[in-house]
Amino acid sequence: MSLRVLLVEDDRALRATLRAALVVEGYEVLTAASLSEGLALVAHAARPGEAGPGLDLLLLDLGLPDGDGETLLQSLRRRHGLPVLVISAREAEGQKIRLLDAGADDYLVKPFGVAELLARMRVALRHRGTTVAAAITHWQHEGVSIDLADSRVLRQGQPVHLTPTEFKLLARLVRSAGRIVTHRQLLADVWGPEYLAHTHYLRLYMGQLRAKLETVPAEPRLLLTEPGVGYRCVEGQ
Repeated sequence: MSLRVLLVEDDRALRATLRAALVVEGYEVLTAASLSEGLALVAHAARPGEAGPGLDLLLLDLGLPDGDGETLLQSLRRRHGLPVLVISAREAEGQKIRLLDAGADDYLVKPFGVAELLARMRVALRHRGTTVAAAITHWQHEGVSIDLADSRVLRQGQPVHLTPTEFKLLARLVRSAGRIVTHRQLLADVWGPEYLAHTHYLRLYMGQLRAKLETVPAEPRLLLTEPGVGYRCVEGQ
């Protein structure tokens, strides 16, 4: 199942940019533009059948239109231990120290690079026992090239049209290129946890992807079957 991130940021453009970058990396992203919206999502984002807030990480701006993000941090720390990264234009040392002492795991001053943010998220998650490898977002092999950020797939230089579900499945495999992705992981991340028994979806859509990308679909060289386990996209060049 994809890790779920709550992004609380009132700047519409920055919120959209960060959300797009996180989705490409494979995160499920919930967004809030205000303190009240953030508090509501923390209170109601729980996954069915699971304890806790239903979130794996919080990215928190401070200067929100209806209050200060620090209020959300304090509320969260009274009940939950998920990692919190503050993203703020406030750069005073005293402010950083106070927020870190209040329970923030890290403090990133705007403007910052997306790559640095992603790296700090991986560190924060690792400190809570969740290891996340940097996702592969550009992939190329045997005349097929894939750019997840641009949602572009080319074969021998020609665009390949994929349905949204086909692209989502391919993106999940590419992000983990070289590693096996189990049937359960694919079904949960592409269709949702309620579809874990629908393995026939995988056979159908993998067949469609191979027909569009492989030179000989019956003898795949890019999207390999790991019998009884899952599928694997070969490592790119």
